[in-house]
Amino acid sequence: MLGEIDSHAILAVSDLTRAHQFYVDVLGLELVRGDAHVLTLRTGTSQVVIYVSEFAGTNRANALVWGVGDRIATIVAALEAKGVVFEHYEGMERDGDIHVAGDWRGAWFKDPDGNILHLTNI
Repeated sequence: MLGEIDSHAILAVSDLTRAHQFYVDVLGLELVRGDAHVLTLRTGTSQVVIYVSEFAGTNRANALVWGVGDRIATIVAALEAKGVVFEHYEGMERDGDIHVAGDWRGAWFKDPDGNILHLTNI
C-alpha cells in the first residue's frame, strides 16, 4: 500500500531560525517552503520537514542519514570547515572523524538541538 509513495523525514527543533541557518546555510539543503512553525527542505530527491517541538533533540538514535558514496571524506572536511563537530563512538576504528569497518565508512554529527545526523559511504 505505501511502498510506492514517497515519504519524508521529520525532525523536531526548538528554534526554527537556528534550524534554518544550520540546515540551509551549513548543510546546504534547499528551502522549499516555510512559515513561523514549519520548514520543508529539499535534500536530493527527498524532503525533510522541520517543526518546532518541546521534544526537540530527545531522540537518541539516527534521525537522518545521507548515503554520500566515495565523497564522504570531502563532505566531512567541508562540514568541519563550517564548524560542524563530529561525534566519536567507542569500539570502532576511525580515520580522523570517519568511523571505519572494512569497506564501510560513516560519520555522525548533531544539529543544534542534538538530533543525530549520519553520513555513510553506502
